[in-house]
Amino acid sequence: MTTIKDRDESGLEDADDFQPLTPEQARAFRLKHPQTSPWRVIGWQAMFGSVVVLCAAWLGGRPWAVSAAYGVAAVVLPGMLFARGVQGRFASLNAGSAMVGFFLWELMKLIVTVVMLALAPQMVVALSWPVLLVALVLTLKVYWVALAVRPRLLKHEDR
Repeated sequence: MTTIKDRDESGLEDADDFQPLTPEQARAFRLKHPQTSPWRVIGWQAMFGSVVVLCAAWLGGRPWAVSAAYGVAAVVLPGMLFARGVQGRFASLNAGSAMVGFFLWELMKLIVTVVMLALAPQMVVALSWPVLLVALVLTLKVYWVALAVRPRLLKHEDR
């Protein structure tokens, strides 16, 4: 006969049988599931953004290219600021400082992006908002591609 484990009010199973990983198990897990660097994602965004700018230049000339470039920059530059911030020396002190740092740098990224968009009419002559926003959205969505084409997992045999 099978039994159903006790669940608390949230519907989650009781965590009495939780066992932390040994250092060897943790190492094996990291080998099987490597992290993707934020710089890699930013690199993919910059490369794809360059293609978007070239397409905009081909379709609409210089004004569209400049508008698209500004849209790409409004994603890539704040992303670089964020990546640099979360990989700073305070991010590795403990889990609490890493979490607070993550949220603070994410807030900074959002503020810089909004400021860049607010300054766009003063910075870009003959600004095309639709082209800028299309370039911005397309560049933002590239992180899915960057995560999908992660470096190949290392072959690891558990013995």
